[in-house]
Amino acid sequence: MRKGVLIASLMAAALYAGCGDDGGGGSAAQPEGTRGPALEDPGPVHVHGLGINPADGALFVATHTGLFRAAPGEERSKRVGDRFQDTMGFTVVAPDRFLGSGHPDLRDKLPPFLGLIRSTNAGRSWRPISLLGKRDFHALEAAGERVYGYGSDYKTRGQGLLVSDDGGRHWRSAEVPEPFLALAADPEDPKRVAASGARGVYLSEDGAASWQQVHTEGGLVAWSEAGLILVSARGLVSTADEEGAGWRRVGTVGGQPAALEAAQEEVYVALHDGRILRSEDGADWELRARP
Repeated sequence: MRKGVLIASLMAAALYAGCGDDGGGGSAAQPEGTRGPALEDPGPVHVHGLGINPADGALFVATHTGLFRAAPGEERSKRVGDRFQDTMGFTVVAPDRFLGSGHPDLRDKLPPFLGLIRSTNAGRSWRPISLLGKRDFHALEAAGERVYGYGSDYKTRGQGLLVSDDGGRHWRSAEVPEPFLALAADPEDPKRVAASGARGVYLSEDGAASWQQVHTEGGLVAWSEAGLILVSARGLVSTADEEGAGWRRVGTVGGQPAALEAAQEEVYVALHDGRILRSEDGADWELRARP
């Protein structure tokens, strides 16, 4: 199949999935039992989230066209199973245990918004936890049983932050200072959470009940072992301590970030061209994976 036809098919699938104005999508996969040529596998398209599986150190890449895995030492990622689920929100919570959100593979008889879903086998299969058909989380973060999710409501298409104290089974709403692009929870204190939007970085000490702006540059934020790390929309990298103080510019990733994640002693950033870079200090970056 020609590349142009494939892209058109992907766009049609996204519209069919009812993603509305939140940028979601569905699947490029052909529904079972239908006739006609099967679509080519487009590979990872538009990275939404990143994570490192503590079970084996593999890099997982959540994208518009499914979940992908790059084993340690491998630059090319491979599709997990045969699923084309649009995994918008994604976070690794324990060895082989992931949380996600987004839009279903079109072969699945599921509503267009997946709510919060969970995998206990490293992304090979997923089960709903809550909010099926009601919520599409664009950003997900978890620390222990505390889960933070920012995204769209199906009925209103309005965006907002929800917080759960029981692993995502029940939720409460929380006010936000501006629309969030990323969330980052302190692994040592689930009530401490950082968030970033287009206008800055914010820190909450009370489980998202209140927020304090700690930086005036927007972008994507993550919580590393050394503290907070920010990659701006211009690709500039800044770091701060765990209190959100002492910000300093340390480097650049060379492009606009699509996703950012800190895991163990390393930081990972996905760029919009599909490359994923890795760094230990935010200053020096090397290629970890390519599309």
